[in-house]
Amino acid sequence: MPTTTPTIPAKASPAFADVAASDSTLRRYLHGLPGVDPVGLEARAAGLGTRSIKTTAKAYAIDLAISMIDLTTLEGADTPGKVRSLAAKAVRPDPTDRTAPSTAALCVYPDMAATAKEALQGSGVKVASVATAFPAGRAALGVKLADTRDAVAAGADEIDMVIDRGAFLSGRYLKVYEEIRAVKEAAGAARLKVIFETGELSTYDNIRRASWLGMIAGADFIKTSTGKVAVNATPANTLLMLEAVRDFRAQTGIQVGVKPAGGIRTSKDAIKFLVLVNETAGADWLDSHWFRFGASSLLNDLLMQRQKLATGRYSGPDYVTVD
Repeated sequence: MPTTTPTIPAKASPAFADVAASDSTLRRYLHGLPGVDPVGLEARAAGLGTRSIKTTAKAYAIDLAISMIDLTTLEGADTPGKVRSLAAKAVRPDPTDRTAPSTAALCVYPDMAATAKEALQGSGVKVASVATAFPAGRAALGVKLADTRDAVAAGADEIDMVIDRGAFLSGRYLKVYEEIRAVKEAAGAARLKVIFETGELSTYDNIRRASWLGMIAGADFIKTSTGKVAVNATPANTLLMLEAVRDFRAQTGIQVGVKPAGGIRTSKDAIKFLVLVNETAGADWLDSHWFRFGASSLLNDLLMQRQKLATGRYSGPDYVTVD
């Protein structure tokens, strides 16, 4: 498994100080980005998805994917007991095999962050918390900042915030920028993942603009989706975001992570995404510090496939716990 690369603190680059000076300068910059060729983007994503990964490479990819999962429960019926159970699974996904890696994080609502923190104490698994009126983001800025501070005070190591899609789609880019900056400040030392809800952004051009806007504002990660809408992570929108982080680092020296979330359910899907990472952003992103899967059911399939590689047969349906 790759070692964790030291983080480069995400902050607004001095190169973008003039860009974020006003709505008009920000709009001029974002609309000056190269347009996206949808046919070419989808063809490349589909082509990379045909790569065949077998034997030892497949075993490596499965363990890498497990180590990149933000094991997630974001339901109104969440209880402390469910969170503690998932925390145990995050630390030791396969109780029968101690060689199975832990997941990267456990992602919960802010009111469950303290429970998750206690359950994960000393494990190395991070506590991630959604915030800013997740998933709709329809709340006043003061409420969003209080939500963020509460999650961090409860022990969250990472904050997953949602942008104001209404503001973005109406061209009020400076409002979105300033909100991300304010949440970043409220999050303190916690890493900030900025969720765009790509399924609501309508066009690939908007996804590219949102990616650059998030990075300019100081995101540590850019994230596709909440998992709460019809269209979530796809190979094409993730490829587009991987191109953005690659180009942003080339321009600024600042590395930003990517997190596709929602709809990634099988080992085959996960491996396709890892190929996208390697072929687009490069090996530097093949680490849980820089790439995550927002998933709940994915872990079970990875564990089943891992067992199949080890024993030559599929386990019964009771081999993994039901989340």
